[in-house]
Amino acid sequence: MKLRLTMTAVAALIAGSALAQDYSFRFQSSDPAGNPNFELQQKWTEMVAEMTDGAVAIELLPVDSIVAHNETQDAIAAGILDGHVTDTSYFSGKDPAFGLIANPVGAWSAPEQMFTFMREGGGNELMNTLVEPYGLHFIGATTPGLEAFVSAVPLDGVDDLNGLKMRAPEGLVQQVFAAAGAAPVNLPGSEVFTSLDKHVIDAADYTVFSTNQAQGLNDVAPHPVYPGFHSMPLVEISMNKSTWDALPEDIQQELTQSVEAFAEMQVAALREADIAAVAEAQASGTITIHDWSAEERAKFRTIALGEWQKVAERSDNAQLVFDTLTTYLAEAGLLN
Repeated sequence: MKLRLTMTAVAALIAGSALAQDYSFRFQSSDPAGNPNFELQQKWTEMVAEMTDGAVAIELLPVDSIVAHNETQDAIAAGILDGHVTDTSYFSGKDPAFGLIANPVGAWSAPEQMFTFMREGGGNELMNTLVEPYGLHFIGATTPGLEAFVSAVPLDGVDDLNGLKMRAPEGLVQQVFAAAGAAPVNLPGSEVFTSLDKHVIDAADYTVFSTNQAQGLNDVAPHPVYPGFHSMPLVEISMNKSTWDALPEDIQQELTQSVEAFAEMQVAALREADIAAVAEAQASGTITIHDWSAEERAKFRTIALGEWQKVAERSDNAQLVFDTLTTYLAEAGLLN
């Protein structure tokens, strides 16, 4: 009798252990290990475990662990990975729509504007229209935040961009800055500091203020524009659609809620880091921070709008992104 009770207890423990982790997934990030964004993304996996009472365990791998950063979409469809946390623009080679929704240069002045568009303006549905044909389901969006703009010369508005020698990534970012009168060049991130220091370029589209400050970019280019006016990448969290469809509805809801909670947490954490870095920069007495007026931001957005339209002409999906985005921006009063 005692043996039977013991075996029953062991069986119960085994069953409980199985229930404690019903689903185990492997996701790959587009950020390297040790990067602040990757460390925050690992907190998302902890949030998932907590919100699902341990029913879902996600192993998050750094960039290039299984496949290259721009191959995760195919790897997820093939079942090599279960999901990814990545910049959507990496897939613009498949469809320019990915590049347009990932970073509609000049569209946003704060992360909250993008989040509202995604959740209430049709952005989430639009993303699933784009990724589902590739075998993915879009769970939700986050962002590292609005990037600051690195500059060695004072920039207080669009007119100051005229003739500006600057680093910008290929694609829509270069298009918009060129249309605004700047002279963008393509340089890897590893060469930005040296190029600024040697006056090869005068400015750079790089990343958020805290990272720029930590890497000494503001020391060699002491006229940053903050908050930025140009770039705020959409980082998607997506997974294999068949796997998603097989999940119970309560797990789906908890995963969706976890991404929304994580996005708010990430933005708050990075904003806190930026505020501290801004205070440090101002205390140095050698760095002057420039904050563009709403009117100048609107001027830049108007220029960007023309470049969005050019991208929209390249595919039906890109046109759908353009129409959905501009309709929302107009209704929200963000095109003025």
